Amino acid sequence: MFRLDKLFFFDYNIYRVGEVMEKFIYLIVPFFSAITAQIIKFIGESIKYHKLNWERLFNGNGGMPSTHTSFTFSLAITIGILQGFSSPLFAIALVVSCVVGYDSMGLRMESGKQAIAINKIADEIFFRNTKIGIQHLKEQLGHKPIEVVMGIIWAIICAVFLTSFIV
Repeated sequence: MFRLDKLFFFDYNIYRVGEVMEKFIYLIVPFFSAITAQIIKFIGESIKYHKLNWERLFNGNGGMPSTHTSFTFSLAITIGILQGFSSPLFAIALVVSCVVGYDSMGLRMESGKQAIAINKIADEIFFRNTKIGIQHLKEQLGHKPIEVVMGIIWAIICAVFLTSFIV
């Protein structure tokens, strides 16, 4: 017989929500951090542009704070808090987080600049000929350094708060 509790690896001895949260803290903290960072980004841009852009809730590229950075660094900080900042697992998570942060400022930021240039060229060349059907490239891809730093700060806040609350 199919059992849902076996599918999600639940233990028969777990009856309280707090125990389930503690068991999955390494997933809860990063997803909470990423979702709340995206909500902060949505609210900030809605205030800035005086318009609700609902697509922004699901588009994590660019803007303040960096959702990708927040996601990865919150996992690293959670591992550091719970397993020690000298553990090999923390070192691995920190290195991966640094790569994600660096990539969002470097490669993805440059890709966004190239998309802006390509879109301008396409507008100039193909402005009169709409039959070609060239669509605009996504321009908001990377992050400014301050956006990555704010993602790290948000990750630390989420990791410290949730680990002290859950564990």
